[in-house]
Amino acid sequence: MSLWRGKSPLILASQSGARKLLLANAGLEFKAITADIDERGIQRTSKLSSPREIALLLAREKAKAVSAHHPGSYVIGADQTLALGDRLFNKPSGRAQAMAQLHELVGKSHELNSAAAVARDGKIIFEDVSVARMTMRQMTEAELSAYLDAAGDAVTSSVGAYQLESLGIHLFERIEGDHFTILGLPLLPLLAFLRRERLVAV
Repeated sequence: MSLWRGKSPLILASQSGARKLLLANAGLEFKAITADIDERGIQRTSKLSSPREIALLLAREKAKAVSAHHPGSYVIGADQTLALGDRLFNKPSGRAQAMAQLHELVGKSHELNSAAAVARDGKIIFEDVSVARMTMRQMTEAELSAYLDAAGDAVTSSVGAYQLESLGIHLFERIEGDHFTILGLPLLPLLAFLRRERLVAV
């Protein structure tokens, strides 16, 4: 049974499997619609350097892009950035780039900035960014190769070449932050907003 009480369908401006699962497990009925935006182009034009601000900007733009075509609906945009100090990472293009990213991350702590924005009729009415700090363990070349062999093409679907809900868990020795932030959606602040708007039953 869905807990959604909005008059119009809730929309997730993403096809992320992890984000869809989080909303579904929270009992929210929704439609997933991809936001057709040029993420890297928007990032370059913005001249922003803060990983937090970039994640929030892209979440806003995704929500607004889909909201423009669905009047009356609440649209959730989400984005996540991975930063090692001041350096931002993008999704690896293949195994070689995945290995290069892992070489930079092993033995160090990096941050995941997960942003969500909600738009209605093209206007942002909620936004939030949550941060998780991830510490990778030291790993040998053989261990990294074994991980990449086992994970296969999945390493190219996530920044940092890992999915924590899957084999990526083997890469870490310490994690600080909630599960939802790590999977790319600050779910607790988002649900609090929906409750304030009387859009969920509990």
